[in-house]
Amino acid sequence: MGFVSILFALLLEQARPLSRGNTLHRLSRAWVRWVGHTLDAGKTQYAVLAWTAGVLLPGAAVTAVHWALLEGLGWPLAMAWNIVVLYVTLGFRQFSHHFTNIRNALESGDVEQARQLLAQWRQVDVGGLPRSEIVRQVVEHSVIAAHRHVFGVLTWFSILSALGLGPAGAVIYRLGEFVPRYWRIKGEVAEHPVSAPLQDVAAQCWRVIDWLPARVTALGFAVVGSFEEAIESWRNCAPQGLSGNDGVILAATSGAINLRLGPAASDDGPGLVAAGSTPDRVPPAPFGGQQPDVGHLRTVVGLVWRTVLLWMILLALLTLARLLG
Repeated sequence: MGFVSILFALLLEQARPLSRGNTLHRLSRAWVRWVGHTLDAGKTQYAVLAWTAGVLLPGAAVTAVHWALLEGLGWPLAMAWNIVVLYVTLGFRQFSHHFTNIRNALESGDVEQARQLLAQWRQVDVGGLPRSEIVRQVVEHSVIAAHRHVFGVLTWFSILSALGLGPAGAVIYRLGEFVPRYWRIKGEVAEHPVSAPLQDVAAQCWRVIDWLPARVTALGFAVVGSFEEAIESWRNCAPQGLSGNDGVILAATSGAINLRLGPAASDDGPGLVAAGSTPDRVPPAPFGGQQPDVGHLRTVVGLVWRTVLLWMILLALLTLARLLG
């Protein structure tokens, strides 16, 4: 059921992607906003309660629907429910238009347009970034977006689905990523700001949720790319200025396609900075790898799609083994 659900969800998302600001996403934002406003009391125990209500409760709800459909109406409707949930939470088209527009601008030689598009995507001031730095930022942000919108969702959906919890993993993962990002932004507003304990709890829970998927994604990139170089870069990600779960993914990507990524890779100009701040020059990376160029954007697309194919083959083999067993 899991393999078929993922396959149909990916095909449906490619054929008919969800529009930006759709009703389901607006409802999700409203739910997270209401939970934060209602349960945020500025203390850690209430922050844990708010995070549980904001993230785990919707996951439990989709599992309850899955069980009800499976027991009452049979597996075809339960699978249809899985497809619907995956369609909302999974897919490239939720971010790929940014990548495509910037790539087209760079390929046509319009660097200024590429800068503007990158600034809109990242919501930061890009200043006068050189061409190679624009490519590096696009590669990094695209790889992380692919992980959070596709591979991370696939990881937790597959795990919890195998445990009989239906599509709960997809919902928990996507909300687990969205909640700290949304509450961090709300923490900066003057009216009804989100407390620091709530922001801290959400961020810590996200790091825990993303720990396993980040390493699964990094391993997938290593398998379909240059394996030894990817693993070596992964093991030595700290000197490249890479840390945390995202750092693991970027380090593996760097080795898999022989590309200089991370803060230390910017030896020809400043990296992205927050609007209104002063960019600082970053020292060159200690490792080898090519300087980012426009052609590497197509290389990244190939890496991501080969990883998707690897996922689908593994899931198909697991499904076949279950049917034969």
